[in-house]
Amino acid sequence: MNLSLYLLTVLIWGTTWIALKLQLGEVAIAASIAYRFALAAAVLFALLLLSGRLQKVDRRGQLICLVQGVCLFCINFLCFYTASQWIPSGLVAVIFSTATLWNALNARVFFKQRIAANVLAGGALGLGGLALLFWPELAGHETSRETLLGIGLSLFGTLCFSAGNMLSSLQQKAGLKPLTTNAWGMFYGAIMLVLICLLSGTAFAFEWNTRYIGSLLYLAIPGSVIGFTAYLTLVGRMGPERAAYCTVLFPVVALNVSVFAEGYQWTTTALVGLVLVMLGNVLVFRKPKVAVSTPLVVR
Repeated sequence: MNLSLYLLTVLIWGTTWIALKLQLGEVAIAASIAYRFALAAAVLFALLLLSGRLQKVDRRGQLICLVQGVCLFCINFLCFYTASQWIPSGLVAVIFSTATLWNALNARVFFKQRIAANVLAGGALGLGGLALLFWPELAGHETSRETLLGIGLSLFGTLCFSAGNMLSSLQQKAGLKPLTTNAWGMFYGAIMLVLICLLSGTAFAFEWNTRYIGSLLYLAIPGSVIGFTAYLTLVGRMGPERAAYCTVLFPVVALNVSVFAEGYQWTTTALVGLVLVMLGNVLVFRKPKVAVSTPLVVR
């Protein structure tokens, strides 16, 4: 079951970049993200109400859902969308992949979970592999004030993503399932995005064409309803640090899709990076050997 959820998350999030590119146009970024999570929340609430699976959430749970929504379904996306205007998407992917390391550290700080050496080693290996995958893009980019700002926003967005992971793990420990907490979190995230649009004077435009509506539906349902539910379920089952290795793998899926969609060509450096990413994946999911003690025999 865990493997199916893992592969589902990687495949979905590895293809959402196509829909994201199709979203770019007359509609402001913040408005598009608001539409995405408002629609995703509506779909989740409808499914849960019709199936009778919507759990009751007390005041404490609602507060956590609110913070999770702001971190995971609002600020996180605004940071990465904005950063992508100033730095290459490859650099954004590399910074986001540090979520594996941040999740391991935060799980240690907040839940007193031991940091497994294989997770840290695998995360570092995957990070190095991604850097090689995007090396031509990174090496050809000049450093500027905008670059530093983009890096800062990407790092802050990753920290918000990690915080959302921790909050989801906390909710699951309290017995609340990701379907319910995601519905509320996306609802709160959408409201916050609408408020940001209103305060900044952003117009709520909409493109009534197949390209925009189709991409919005893909981002809202597979990308958000299915993708986030599968991923956060993994956070509860496998731990935040192992689940977050998805952030290393989905750029690899995106590059493979780009071979057919945009004519991307693999290089020797990129292939070495791919090998490192896959080795990192093996390390992250390698189960530590349990030492077997030999019983003392009294003669």
